[in-house]
Amino acid sequence: MRRTISKLGGITAVAMLAVALAQPAQAAQSSSVTARPADATAPAYFEFTDGTDTFVIQLTDPTRIQQARNVLAGVDTENVSVMGTVVKSPAPYNQQWNYQLDPNSVKFFSMATEVCDASIAYVNDHLNEVGGAFLPNSTWCPGIRS
Repeated sequence: MRRTISKLGGITAVAMLAVALAQPAQAAQSSSVTARPADATAPAYFEFTDGTDTFVIQLTDPTRIQQARNVLAGVDTENVSVMGTVVKSPAPYNQQWNYQLDPNSVKFFSMATEVCDASIAYVNDHLNEVGGAFLPNSTWCPGIRS
């Protein structure tokens, strides 16, 4: 199965998303953004970084997929940070980590409270605490800084 992973690379300490090209997983990188026809029912995969590690999110909602593509294309330069609900189980597309984000909960935003901020590795290392005092309601928004 071919899967496309688009990179949403952190360009600042606040996990802003960089412009990149959606690529087949084994294809060479390109410096330009191109439009590709998309199957509206197929999931799309996007990778972001917190400056140290990378994490893959799956999106299944066509509106959210388009929002992510708008960030990648530089169309949306405001709502470029990722937020979602932590699911305490690994995903086949993100096997390095013991958790994933619920695809139906992923949002792109410009500002949030720090109570949802944590690095990718810290969430993984403290997964048993997610949903309590650490990441209340299991909401995670990596890289937010005041």
